[in-house]
Amino acid sequence: MSSFREVPSLTHQGALKALAAAVHKAEEMGVPQNIVIVDTSGVNLASIRMDGAKYLSIETATGKARFAASHNAPSGNQSFEAGVVVGIVTKGGATNLPGGLPIRFGGRLAGGIGVGSGTGEQDLLVARAALVAIGADET
Repeated sequence: MSSFREVPSLTHQGALKALAAAVHKAEEMGVPQNIVIVDTSGVNLASIRMDGAKYLSIETATGKARFAASHNAPSGNQSFEAGVVVGIVTKGGATNLPGGLPIRFGGRLAGGIGVGSGTGEQDLLVARAALVAIGADET
């Protein structure tokens, strides 16, 4: 049995490239956003609150990114009840609102992105633009 495992890790250059692509997409849509990129343990690698983005949405964007990284799945797909439980047990540190996507390369988890301040659909469009920009698996 091995005492270690090899896991992909998003570089700071990759996080910044993803962030720039997400900002560009949000500007193109005319929807200012909060964008948060985390590693697999939920630690913030890069984030921004665009001018005009709802200030409370930085918390939900962070929670969406952490949910996606923790569950290796998009946020927003669990039942309402399961989402409430996630929010309670993480003391608001993760949320099941739509707008969070796992960042994967070749099926291997490297982190998560969370976007908040638009509709769930708008948030997901911005998050997907970030994944495309860095060559991550599309979700």
